[in-house]
Amino acid sequence: MLRKLFCAALALALASCKLTPDYERPELGLPSAWLEPAEASGSVVNLPWWELYQDETLRGLIQAALDENEDLAIALLRIQELEYQLTVTRADQFPFLDAFGGAGRGRASRQMTPGASATSQFSIGATLSFELDLWRKFSRATEAARADLLATEAAHRSVTITLVASVASTYFLLRDLDARLAISEGTVKSRRQSLEIVQARFDRGTVPELDVNQAQIELATAEVAVAGFERSTVQTRNALRVLLGRFPGPIERGLALTEQPLPPEVPAGLPSELLSRRPDIAVAEQQLIADTARVGVAEAFRYPAVSLSGSIALVTDELTDFNTSEAKAWNIAADLFQPLFNSGRLKAQSRAQAARAEQAVHAFVATVQQALREVEDSLIAVRTLRTEHEARARQVVAARNAARLSRARYDAGVVDYLELQDAERTLFASELDESATRQAALTAVVGLYKALGGGWEAELAAVPQP
Repeated sequence: MLRKLFCAALALALASCKLTPDYERPELGLPSAWLEPAEASGSVVNLPWWELYQDETLRGLIQAALDENEDLAIALLRIQELEYQLTVTRADQFPFLDAFGGAGRGRASRQMTPGASATSQFSIGATLSFELDLWRKFSRATEAARADLLATEAAHRSVTITLVASVASTYFLLRDLDARLAISEGTVKSRRQSLEIVQARFDRGTVPELDVNQAQIELATAEVAVAGFERSTVQTRNALRVLLGRFPGPIERGLALTEQPLPPEVPAGLPSELLSRRPDIAVAEQQLIADTARVGVAEAFRYPAVSLSGSIALVTDELTDFNTSEAKAWNIAADLFQPLFNSGRLKAQSRAQAARAEQAVHAFVATVQQALREVEDSLIAVRTLRTEHEARARQVVAARNAARLSRARYDAGVVDYLELQDAERTLFASELDESATRQAALTAVVGLYKALGGGWEAELAAVPQP
């Protein structure tokens, strides 16, 4: 009878059906090319970060961050956690074999059992248990756990790319602040000298007091800029130190901002490549796969469950009797469990999981849409900021010449101090804007690199395994 029951259960397991279909990627309808003109052959993502950035100091800082950043270490340990969790979940698909043993001695109450004597009992044996995966409950759970692991690995790549981009953009900002601080300090020195000259001329009665006041205003404006850039420089330096996994302190500088090269062309590949490049898209898709598989798990709980179990043991009251056939004890059983009434709880759990899977579909599509938007935004930023920086550079050349001519005209008494003041104010603003625009242009390339999901294979290879 037990043999027939086992065979019937095995046949049912082999013929078990899937309660939910296998995962299929939603239709996305991706564009065939970028709206913003971009070179499609090859891609900047094929460059590892150490080839993208030519500043050796920056390369060293990026490698230090990959070695020491705390968020990256947490993401790596999270992968290890999910690897173990996958093993835990997958184990439910296989039989469990447990061994047991015991020894004891006791006596019943002689008030209750007259003449009772002390007895000993010794036992040793093993139990085997196995639940048939009739409705792929356990295999779907394993599928979900594997997707969770892959999502975590993709999240680690996302943290890596974000870290590299953050170190690079923060470093460029720091070099920009260094440049603007130097410009401001030079302007303070120049305006202090101008104030001394104007003050001397006022003392001789050759210029009005208004010129002195205007010179004092311009000097104070430059001094305010120095204080602000000093503050921002220290704060940015501290932020970069934290990205490196270190406490606040000094940061080594490499190439000046004006020496940082701008790539002449930034190939972007094709939009369809984002599906395999962007780790956040991989995270969203693996989460969708996991939630889809869990729909099958939740639905399977509404159907019959068949468990098989067996045990064999040796039980005796003397240690010397373990080798006798009379000490053998065994048991084999098959159990059937079918939920009948639970106030709609299991059905509601299944429907709730189906709703979570639908949410994951929309989250996946939204992630892809956001990824395409970020690439398009980065492409236009790279192109226009390069053009803007070229215009700013020409503006600085013209402003310097205008300030030189205005100084000569003022010294010759041809124009009043207001014209000189306006020319020098324009030069100061132009120099600050040119530096900020160059930093923005460099950062835009970093943003495009990140938006395209670039360099993560090389970055993973650079991360030491704990």
